[in-house]
Amino acid sequence: MDREAAVTHREATSIRSDPRSSPPSGRMRRLGQALRQHKVIYFLLLPGMLYFLAFHYLPLGGISIAFMDYSPFLGLSGSTWSGLDNFARLFDDPEFVSTVRNTLIISFLQIAFAFPAPILLALLLNSLLNERVKRMVQTVVYLPHFLSWVIVIAVWLQVLGGAGALADLFQQLGLGGVNVMANAETFKILLTSQVIWKDVGWGTIIFFAAISSIPTELYESAAVDGAGSLRRIWHITLPGILPVIVLLLILKLGDVLSVGFEQILLQQPSVGAEAAQVLDTFVYFRGVLGGDWGIGAAAGLLKGAIGTLMIVAANRIARRAGSEGLF
Repeated sequence: MDREAAVTHREATSIRSDPRSSPPSGRMRRLGQALRQHKVIYFLLLPGMLYFLAFHYLPLGGISIAFMDYSPFLGLSGSTWSGLDNFARLFDDPEFVSTVRNTLIISFLQIAFAFPAPILLALLLNSLLNERVKRMVQTVVYLPHFLSWVIVIAVWLQVLGGAGALADLFQQLGLGGVNVMANAETFKILLTSQVIWKDVGWGTIIFFAAISSIPTELYESAAVDGAGSLRRIWHITLPGILPVIVLLLILKLGDVLSVGFEQILLQQPSVGAEAAQVLDTFVYFRGVLGGDWGIGAAAGLLKGAIGTLMIVAANRIARRAGSEGLF
């Protein structure tokens, strides 16, 4: 009897210890229930997931090109390994130094002026009492976002170009010709102005939605206490949309070295590479057109690493300051 009990005990223990016979964990069981319950929603998410997998995650395998003397004719297996030589050549390149400087200046201008512009416009629209006027202004400022950069730059050329309306006005006044679009000294300010004109309306959507979620009772109580419109904005509206501002600012800092490839590429011939060369165009001209794939990949990898560090640092600072942050 003791021997039979011992055998039975060993068989029961082996059955319990067999992972194939153990029931699924609680997390996997909940995941399976969620998939069965919301299978239509997950099916609708599938195209987006495949897009990010195909165009954002699978290309990460090309990071190794930054450490190789890569040739597209030899492929990854046939190209020789060069270690950090591409990064050494990158930092010794005078063009790369000016490229980083241009990128940082343009990025600073966009964060300082283009980022707050939708906030100010949302506050202005929120102060309008006439709903019809508010909707009309929203519609007008939204429209440029749906135009491509080719059309936007063509419109700006008709106004500020050498043969545009402003140049004609100056000639009629006897002040000589003017071509703002070809002025290298003011090119970075021009880029920022174009970004504001094109995207300020689209950016107000998020901020205006955040303002609309603030309870109206707070404004009514403040008005009863004698607070004016500016004090209500400062003490109610801005604190109410502060989490949204922090979230978007963190995301913007992560994209700090991306300042508009198509926009700059279309206008670079007018002002020259000295004023308009940024990291994205540097990678395009040196890597894709110039065939120096290794140094192009090194510049792209450096850009991605800096963006990641900026997101992590900004998120940590935001959380220490009392905000929710991004993660």
